Amino acid sequence: MSDGYFLGVDVGSASVRAGLYSAEGERLSFATRPISQFRASNERVEQSSTEIWQQVCVVVREAVALSGHSATRIRSLGFDATCSLVALDDKGQGLSVSPDSPATQDTIMWMDHRARAETAQMNATRDPVLRYVGGEVSIEMALPKLLWLQRHHPETWRQAARFLDLADFLVWKATAQDVASLCTLTCKWNYLAHEARFSDSLLDAVGLRPLLDKIPARILPVASRAGTLTPQAAQELGLPDTVVVASGMIDAHAGGVALTAAQPEGTLALISGTSNCHMLVSQNEIHTPGVWGPYWGAMLPGYWLTEGGQSAAGALVDWTLREHHACAELQAKADAAQRHPVSLINDWVAALEQEEAYPTRDLHVLADHHGNRSPRSRPDARGSVVGLTLETGERALARLYLATLQAIAYGTRHIIEALQAQGHAPARIIICGGATHNRLWLREYADATGCDLHLLTEEDAVTLGAAMCGAVAGGAWSTLTQAARAMVKTGDVIPHRPDTAAFHQRKYQVYLSLWTQQQALNQLMQQEM
Repeated sequence: MSDGYFLGVDVGSASVRAGLYSAEGERLSFATRPISQFRASNERVEQSSTEIWQQVCVVVREAVALSGHSATRIRSLGFDATCSLVALDDKGQGLSVSPDSPATQDTIMWMDHRARAETAQMNATRDPVLRYVGGEVSIEMALPKLLWLQRHHPETWRQAARFLDLADFLVWKATAQDVASLCTLTCKWNYLAHEARFSDSLLDAVGLRPLLDKIPARILPVASRAGTLTPQAAQELGLPDTVVVASGMIDAHAGGVALTAAQPEGTLALISGTSNCHMLVSQNEIHTPGVWGPYWGAMLPGYWLTEGGQSAAGALVDWTLREHHACAELQAKADAAQRHPVSLINDWVAALEQEEAYPTRDLHVLADHHGNRSPRSRPDARGSVVGLTLETGERALARLYLATLQAIAYGTRHIIEALQAQGHAPARIIICGGATHNRLWLREYADATGCDLHLLTEEDAVTLGAAMCGAVAGGAWSTLTQAARAMVKTGDVIPHRPDTAAFHQRKYQVYLSLWTQQQALNQLMQQEM
C-alpha cells in the first residue's frame, strides 16, 4: 500500500474539500467547493444530502486530476462530515426535515436549534446515560432533533427507513453498506460504546424506542473497513471500485486523529472552524460537568475521548465583521488592495497597538452569541459587549474584532480549566482549522491560555485525518498511531508571551464576570410585572 495514495474528503458546514496524500503525508492535491445552507429562521438550518454528494464527486474528481496521478493508484477513501442528521426513505431518497421544506432539504445541520423543548425533556429524565455527555444532552446532538421530527413532522418520521449522521450517509452512498460509525453514534447519538448499547431507559422515557429500527444495526469502530466503492459510486467519483472506504468520522474528530494520534496522552487538539472543538484522550474514564464524554474509542481506539466545544468561533468573527458599520469600508479597502479583509484588519489592529499597549482594556465581549456548548452547557446563553463608546470607523471595528478574538480564546481557557479541575492534564495544545491562517488570532489564543500553540505542516489536518483513517482501513498501517508517525509532520510553534499574562488574567476574570452579571439581568427581567 505504501506505493499508493490516500484520499480524504471533509464535509464542513459551508464547503466540501478533498485532499490526496502520499504515504509520507505529502499533500499531492486539494480541491474545494461550496455547499448551501437553508435558513428558515435563526433556529432552523438545513442542507441537501444530494447537493453534498454531488459536490463530493466534483472535488474528488478535481483533486485526482490536479494531482497528475492515475486514479488506479488510489488505495482508500476516508470521509468526515459535520454531525448533521440525514433522513432517507426505504428507497434511499431524501425526506423533508421540516413540514414546510422540500424533500431535497433532508439534512438538519448540527447548528440547528429547533429542538429546545425536546432537549429540555431529555435532560429532565436525569437518565444515567447523561453522565457521558457532561450531565446534559446538547441541543446540537441527534436525539433531540429526532424527537422534534417525531412530534412536528410525523410524516417524515413514519416514512423514514434510515436516519444517518452525515458521515455515515456518505459511507452508505459510496459503498451501499448499511453501517454506522462508532464515532458518530457515540459522540452525537448517546450510544454507550463501552457497553455496546443505547440507553433503553432514555429512549423509553421520551418515546424514541422505535428509532432503533431506523438506524443501522452494524456499528463500525474508527478506521474500520466499511467496504469498497460500488460500481455506481466509483463512476461518479472517477475512482476504481477497488478503493477501500473507511467508517465515517465527525469532521472535528478526523482533525483530532491527525493532531493527537502520534502522541495521544496530554495532547489537547483544538479544531477551529465555524465552531471550536477541543479533543483530549485519556486511558482513564474522567467525567467533566458541562463537557461531552468520556466516549470510549470514539476518536482513537483504546482511549476515552473528552470533547469540549464552542458553538460559535469563526462564525462569530465573521458575524462581528459583517454586522459592523465599518464593514463596507473594510471590504472596499481590501478589494482595492487585493487582500483578504482579515489580513487588512489585522494591520488595523497592529496600528492601534502602536498607540495603545492594550486596545481592549475597556472593551469586553462575552462570546456566547450562539449559546454556550462547554463548560456551561447552555444553548440559551447569549453574548454581550461591554464598554462601547462613540468611536467610529476602522479603529472601532479593529478594537471590537480584537476583543472578539480574545473572548473566543477565553472560552477555550475556560474549557481547559474545567478539564484540569477534574484531573485532566493537557500538556500541549495543537491547533488546526481556520484560525491557523490568522496569526493574530493564534497569538491571542497563546497569550490568553498561557500555552504555546503547536501547528502541523499540513494546513488542512481534518482532511489528512480522514485520509489516515482510510489508510488504516485499507491496511497500509495497522493503527492510527503508526499512520500518524508516517504521515503527520509537526510545524511552527506560536509561543505565548509571558509579559501579557497579567493583562489576560484580568481580562479573563472580566470574561467570567460578564456571565454572572448577565444571569442576574436575566433573572431580573424574568420577574413578573
